[in-house]
Amino acid sequence: MNTVRGARERARIEVTAAIKDEARRRLAAEGAAKLSLRAVARELGMVSSALYRYFPSRDELLTALIIDAYDSLGAAAEEADARALAAGAAPRDRWIAACEAVRTWALEHPHEYALVYGSPVPGYSAPDDTVGPASRVGNVLIGIVRSAYEGRGLALPPLPSALGPEAARMAADFAEGLPPAVVAALVAAWAQLAGLVSFELFGQFNRVVEERSAFFTHAAGQLAHGVGLTAV
Repeated sequence: MNTVRGARERARIEVTAAIKDEARRRLAAEGAAKLSLRAVARELGMVSSALYRYFPSRDELLTALIIDAYDSLGAAAEEADARALAAGAAPRDRWIAACEAVRTWALEHPHEYALVYGSPVPGYSAPDDTVGPASRVGNVLIGIVRSAYEGRGLALPPLPSALGPEAARMAADFAEGLPPAVVAALVAAWAQLAGLVSFELFGQFNRVVEERSAFFTHAAGQLAHGVGLTAV
């Protein structure tokens, strides 16, 4: 019985992977808004009723793709930071390494990046299951800043008094122990990182920035400076 159960589980894993792979191809060809379970089933030679046993709705398939994308992106940032840390890199260089990993992943997976950071899919609302995976890159950046704060220290960024309560709330919610001014700067930097990558990926840098790798590294360094990470 265990052998049969194991074979069934392996078969389910393989079919699930095939469904998601085909769905990613459909994303690349037509975009997330046009993703259809029937089209995926047709391309795989499955009847729709069989596919529904794996993903009961388009939204559940989208959620699986979104979680996979966030997890893959988060893993890329985590691994880049781990390598930099193992090499003895300063927090600022760890920050740049993590940011560059985000850019590299996005350029290698443009349609998956667009799925999670592009236009919202009409009629789709992401469930709570996506929150943890979506936080992985942000947690890497928070971890780098926390390491600097607890070690060499940070050059605290300015914080308008009107933003003080909101910055304190954010610090309490997801970056406890860090100064509110740093947390506000971190949130802004995270958003700016996504903006830099999106501008390059979606063509806004065309005829504007030619040396894009060098430009991105410089911009990532500026973001590091903005959250209080010094060059040493």
